[in-house]
Amino acid sequence: MTATGSLAELKAGWRLLVACSLGIAGSAIAVPYYTIGAITKPVALATGWARADIQFAIAFSSGIGALTAPLTGWMIDRFGVRAVALPGFFGVALGMAIAGSAQSIWTFYAGFALAAILGAGTNPVLWSKVVTASFDKARGAALGLALVGTALSAIALPMVVTVLIAQFGWQRAVALVGLLPVLISLPVAMLWLKPKPAVRATEGTQTDSKAISISVRAALRGYRFWVLAASVLCSYLAVSGVLAGLVPAFTDRGFAPATAAALAGTVGLAMVPGRILVGFVIDRIWAPGVACAILLLPAAACLTLVSTSHIAVLAACCMTLGLAAGAELDLLAFLTARYFGLAHFARIYALLYAGLATGSALAPALFSLIRDRTGSYQASFQTSALLFVAAAVLLPLLGRYPSGHDDDQSSQTEPLTTPE
Repeated sequence: MTATGSLAELKAGWRLLVACSLGIAGSAIAVPYYTIGAITKPVALATGWARADIQFAIAFSSGIGALTAPLTGWMIDRFGVRAVALPGFFGVALGMAIAGSAQSIWTFYAGFALAAILGAGTNPVLWSKVVTASFDKARGAALGLALVGTALSAIALPMVVTVLIAQFGWQRAVALVGLLPVLISLPVAMLWLKPKPAVRATEGTQTDSKAISISVRAALRGYRFWVLAASVLCSYLAVSGVLAGLVPAFTDRGFAPATAAALAGTVGLAMVPGRILVGFVIDRIWAPGVACAILLLPAAACLTLVSTSHIAVLAACCMTLGLAAGAELDLLAFLTARYFGLAHFARIYALLYAGLATGSALAPALFSLIRDRTGSYQASFQTSALLFVAAAVLLPLLGRYPSGHDDDQSSQTEPLTTPE
């Protein structure tokens, strides 16, 4: 693999990468998640609902996203990416509109659930499928650039929601945020979401993922799937728990809502260079080792959050958390392709993504419950630190990248098929 070849591949596919990036920015995983932290305290003050109950909405959003992920993977293989993705943006908008009109907590939950169900085609299973099938020499970098869309949401949504709440109240703010996928993501996807034919392996390329073809059943029988799934679950319990609590934690410490939202927005600032840098690095260096090092950094940041209110230190901690949040999703897609191949990528990735979504679903409510029981977010931050460490130490157990010639993979491989 040469740097020139990688850059040429990225240049040729830049429109597709923009479509994927804005697509995931307006997805059913990004919009509800990066909205909930900014609305938690205003909704609690306006309705009297407990913070833990409000953030439990993410359990309906990400939790249902976890349940729909395998079906989404099948639909992508069956109907193609455009037919699955484009209607999903309307689903996100409809779900958020219902949540914004809620007069009861259960209607609020129903809105988040509908955003997940009707918007399932906008989630990372689809965008990762597109990128891994369309890029070879620069796959890690392409994933980093495409999935930077979650960083865009992390940067913009807390501040946008805070401004909208001040102008219109929390209900209209939620509904207006839900329109963003239709107004921004959908038009770009209609123009530029045109996946390339699946690339073929050539001598000297950096991937062996086309030399192996591991079926879903074989993947589930192997230890690597479960090691990766456990690491993903731990990391996303940690990420989702701590990020959803940042805005209310900072306002509890006396910061103004706009300042708290700006601090939380620095998470997204680190996601952008984090995703891009990690993508380029894992094209060249063993990805599990890179991921292990990256996940240990936010563990230290979580412990620092427990004991400081210095605004510069808090911003540094948030940016460190953003580095991990920015790297993990594209690392999952990259590792899935490298260890299990591309022929059954969408369905294997969808199952692993279900673990990620489960962590995202459970963590905000669980960590808010810890806060309600203890009176502060300190115990939540300490729990996140432990989970980050667990996620980090699991990844090196994946071992070296397999190939079609590995003895331990020979019984798991099937004749290679070209991904749709």
